[in-house]
Amino acid sequence: MKSLIASILILGLVGMVVGAAVKAATEGSVTATVTPGVVSVIVSPNSFDYGYMTLNTSKTSHEAGQTSGITATVGGVNTDLEIKGADATSSSGSWTLVGTPGSDEYVHEFGEGADPSSYTTLTTTYVDLASVSASGSYVFGLRITTPTSSTYTEEYSVPTIVLASWGG
Repeated sequence: MKSLIASILILGLVGMVVGAAVKAATEGSVTATVTPGVVSVIVSPNSFDYGYMTLNTSKTSHEAGQTSGITATVGGVNTDLEIKGADATSSSGSWTLVGTPGSDEYVHEFGEGADPSSYTTLTTTYVDLASVSASGSYVFGLRITTPTSSTYTEEYSVPTIVLASWGG
């Protein structure tokens, strides 16, 4: 009789262990947090005047009065900056952005710092400008070389575009 009771108790304990294993959780969870960041850039000044220039001559933004350079200030996240140029336009015509000045063809370049010692030619395709830490800024300068000849002798708008993207 004692062995029968002992067998029943052992079977009961085994049943409880097996029953407990069957009652395991079928799902789990993890909670994560996220802080949204806004990628942004402010370029200052957003315009300046190279002034009157003769054909086939160069002038820097520093020589045009931007002695502190052109500053790109980014928002609260690490930011990669890229830069590109575009064709210059007037009310009557345009100058094409190229690597060597020609007839109605101009050159626009950028360089690091307020008064760069070297320049890189802008194209109509974005190229790397700088990687800037959150809330930081980058200073650069520009240089223009006017065409060797121009169909129109009026004021031209010379665009330079700075693009900000997530810098991780």
